[in-house]
Amino acid sequence: MREISCETVKDAVYRLCSQACIAMPEDTMAMLHAAAAGEESDYGKANLEMAIENACIAKKEKMPICQDTGMVTVFAQIGQDVHLTGGDFYESIHQGVREAYVPFRKSVLSPLERENTGDNTPAVVHISLAPGDKIKLMLAPKGFGSENMSALKMLKPSQGIEGVKQFILDTVSQAGANPCPPVIVGVGIGGTMEKAALMAKHALVASKPSADIMLAQDMVYAAFRSPLELLAQLEKELLEKINDLGIGPQGMGGRITALAVFIETYPTHIAGLPVAVNIQCHCARHGEVVL
Repeated sequence: MREISCETVKDAVYRLCSQACIAMPEDTMAMLHAAAAGEESDYGKANLEMAIENACIAKKEKMPICQDTGMVTVFAQIGQDVHLTGGDFYESIHQGVREAYVPFRKSVLSPLERENTGDNTPAVVHISLAPGDKIKLMLAPKGFGSENMSALKMLKPSQGIEGVKQFILDTVSQAGANPCPPVIVGVGIGGTMEKAALMAKHALVASKPSADIMLAQDMVYAAFRSPLELLAQLEKELLEKINDLGIGPQGMGGRITALAVFIETYPTHIAGLPVAVNIQCHCARHGEVVL
């Protein structure tokens, strides 16, 4: 049994939040550079170059990449041999967010009364157990320009994979310029209603670029590889079709509407086919740490 203090968890969340809000992740920055090189529209290319410049200024000046510093989601994978000490795990996460957001905009409020909590808490926390004696924290401060464009649908099994594809394409098409494209698309297929939504969000936070991602000629169409070849092919096909929509960077037209598509699946009931789409803006703020 290994002891990890809640103070350590709080400090880790503080660092992840502070960093994510001001520094674009390296994987996202690499995709934006590749997209700018491959964009055919002058307006689109200019918008991508401005997004890159904005990210560089934010990192240098230690200012938020976007004025909407988002609502924080945390996926916490806790080892079964971990003993948490010195407080409440949930509160340690909320306190880390609370301290990190002192210089940032506070956007969290009660849903009906619309009263701001004043410190951007609570975070949305998802906990899972795993073998071992470590804690893995994956964190994403996500703005609601993109979150509001997300969707979930309980398809009929007879609609099959073509129905899944069409729902994903319709969701991105209807979102248009609202989520500040080029977007990253997280998809959850299967499970139950809530499982599909959770997978779609997790796909955005957990996916990493493969070692052999194609940065040369067709980088724009190179989705990050999924463990299963079927999913890898589906991600690639959807990315191509999304980029055929013509929405373009910031919705001003162009070739690059999406940077990547990530899909997670789970077994489902014989009578159902749940599909959730969680859309992420081009900043794709996220971070992770293992304690």
